[in-house]
Amino acid sequence: MHEAPLLADLAEGPEGGAAWWLTAADGVRIRIGAWNRAGPRGTVLLFPGRTEYIEKYGRAAADLAACGYATLVIDWRGQGLSDRLLDDPMPGHVHHFADYQLDVAAMTDAARRLDLPRPWHLLAHSMGGGIGLRAVMLGLDVQDCAFSSPMWGIRMADALRPVAWSLSWSSRQLGMSHFYAPGTAGEHYVLTEPFETNKLTNDPEMYDYMARQLRAHPELGLGGPSLRWLHEALRETRDLARRPSPDLPCLTILGSDEQIVDVPRVLERMARWPGGHLEMVEGGRHETLMDTPETRARLFTLLCRFYGRSGSANATRPAPPASAVLQAR
Repeated sequence: MHEAPLLADLAEGPEGGAAWWLTAADGVRIRIGAWNRAGPRGTVLLFPGRTEYIEKYGRAAADLAACGYATLVIDWRGQGLSDRLLDDPMPGHVHHFADYQLDVAAMTDAARRLDLPRPWHLLAHSMGGGIGLRAVMLGLDVQDCAFSSPMWGIRMADALRPVAWSLSWSSRQLGMSHFYAPGTAGEHYVLTEPFETNKLTNDPEMYDYMARQLRAHPELGLGGPSLRWLHEALRETRDLARRPSPDLPCLTILGSDEQIVDVPRVLERMARWPGGHLEMVEGGRHETLMDTPETRARLFTLLCRFYGRSGSANATRPAPPASAVLQAR
């Protein structure tokens, strides 16, 4: 581990945040960041989505710190300040989706070396939700798991799905898998999409927070996915859908106006998750945890109650079902 930059002014996280460089098992350099490392109630391992980076979760870390939790966040390979995998740094690209688990392993090893407080909890958003689901299926060392708009499937028209499979598969055979997926380019969404038509948040100030970060440090940004990423993501989400949910307390948050991930996949998964609860956010878009102040306050209170019920006070006893947590609100 070596000290890495943390853009604290942009992040607006708790005081005393720090970041480190790690080297994954295959030699890829990744970055992690932590806030409130002495959090008395445990640590939240925060898995961001595609295009995201550590500083985007500074405000979330502040909300978790207010509840007594430390937060550890990661820049996945291919995004943020972690190693980009192509000469063009803008496509979201990965060679194999399983490679993200190498990043997870490096992150959890660092959490142990930093002696971050126990118990550990998972909070995973969008693509991070797909990575996180695989990680808990593989035995990730967490007490419970929470997901925000998890990428357990990719939303697209039924007629386009076989085209996406065929095109992304054939691009590998033709040596074109580094090309952008159709309809995408090397520009960051929040810098090109007007707030009025964005699919992320209902809050103009939060949208501006994201845009300010990228205008100040464009090296954090990412454009559309590569065809290789698309093929790997389709394969991974298909395989995950065939597997049972782990026996772990789970809370999943989903906006009623979600337009990025495959909503039926989320509903199906949560309908058969033992002890799991799905919290629908009326009018919520993809970034429910980065929505209006009222929505954020409610959801972070919900998350902290969920972690508290299945976390430190009950770490040596069977955790209550997540549904019981919601009933106690």
